[in-house]
Amino acid sequence: MNKQTFLKVPIILGCFLLSFSATIAQLPKETEEQKTTRMKWWTDDRFGMFIHFGLYAQPARHEWVKKNERISDQDYQKYFEQFNPDLYNPREWARMAKEAGMKYAVMTTKHHEGFCLFDSKFTDYKATNTPIKKDLIKEYVEAFRAEGLKVGFYYSLLDWHHADYTIDRNHPRSGKTDAEYDSLNKGRDMGKYRQYLKDQVRELLTNYGKIDIIWLDFSSPTGKYGKTRKDWDSENPLKMVRELQPQIIVNDRLDLEDVPGGWDFKSPEQYKPREWVQFNGKRVPWEVCQTFSGSWGYFRDEMSWKDSKQLIELLIESVSKGGNVLLNVGPTGRGTIDARAQERLASMGNWMKNCSRSIYGCTQAPNEFKAPANTLLTYNPVTKRLYIHLLDWPLSQISLEGYSGKIKYAQFLHDASEIAMSAKKSTTWLDEKSKGDETVLKLPVLKPNVEIPVIELILN
Repeated sequence: MNKQTFLKVPIILGCFLLSFSATIAQLPKETEEQKTTRMKWWTDDRFGMFIHFGLYAQPARHEWVKKNERISDQDYQKYFEQFNPDLYNPREWARMAKEAGMKYAVMTTKHHEGFCLFDSKFTDYKATNTPIKKDLIKEYVEAFRAEGLKVGFYYSLLDWHHADYTIDRNHPRSGKTDAEYDSLNKGRDMGKYRQYLKDQVRELLTNYGKIDIIWLDFSSPTGKYGKTRKDWDSENPLKMVRELQPQIIVNDRLDLEDVPGGWDFKSPEQYKPREWVQFNGKRVPWEVCQTFSGSWGYFRDEMSWKDSKQLIELLIESVSKGGNVLLNVGPTGRGTIDARAQERLASMGNWMKNCSRSIYGCTQAPNEFKAPANTLLTYNPVTKRLYIHLLDWPLSQISLEGYSGKIKYAQFLHDASEIAMSAKKSTTWLDEKSKGDETVLKLPVLKPNVEIPVIELILN
């Protein structure tokens, strides 16, 4: 190296650092009020459909079947070659969702197996190259929009098919030692996969019009079992998402919890939080994602299915703690919704037809109102109406302590029939002293023909 060349190095290095710093993501800044406004439709709607569909519908043994059974790419290829959901009709799915009372949907565009349901330019591993020969995501978007439902995409950060995706403990070819992983990952380049990830997310957010929600799933923040934000370069894909779709709502699985604008809502999975979900001591938007059974993808022989009452109660309880529910269906290999799921969706729809006023636009009740035993409360802050959901039918009356002077009128929600109110319990044989702040609602002996009856209180 001569002197002239040496003198140029700091200049070149400085230019490089400047260029590198310019590529670091700067997420859009947003006030709490702006975020609340952007997310208002979502926090009002409360109930959505999750759809997990892919090649794994054919083995019908869980969406993680490739990992769980350590199936090789060669052996898994038969599912790609046979993929032909000839009964796929997302218009029927959309009608089912709407009739169940759902207001939005999120569908897998690519799950961990790496198979794409959309017509991506960056892979041949896609539905348009299978016997079905269709862009299934395009049809999904059109069908759900036609029913007036908001549309969301799920995109797996994991990819068990891509040649440059580095093998980790979540991969079907996972190893046991660092030396084994070094050997397995020889020649793989996560940099190339990161670009692939960004290219595909860009396709999804530019080729299908306005997208309301995106799920990017998932990270392992400690890095012990999988990949972290460094592996995904999380902030840069998210910056692109925010630029392409400024009003979109984003989940919390990019490992960016500590980054302002790095997520919009918490997403507890297969779990019922005991209280309004908090982050750093502050209540935040949240949504529980749940399955009818123990699997997200179609699982023919899985039998631990929740019944309709459990699912309705899950929805009520989530709203009573300020949260949403995203309830999953796993279509069959022919593209139909499992009959068990259809039956439960119909039951939820029957309840929602008469009782959705206690769900939409509702949230946790003010602290001054305490829930009687075996009930759940929701509250609409706009209409100032309180809803008492009766999980078990009481005998003739229900006592509300601390409600005295706060209720203008009481009625059943399902038929708007009046419920008589009294300041105390009445009995011939027992002189039970009444509490000064007690209100008693007089109920019929027979439970109404509603899965979970709801009392609507119009407050003063």
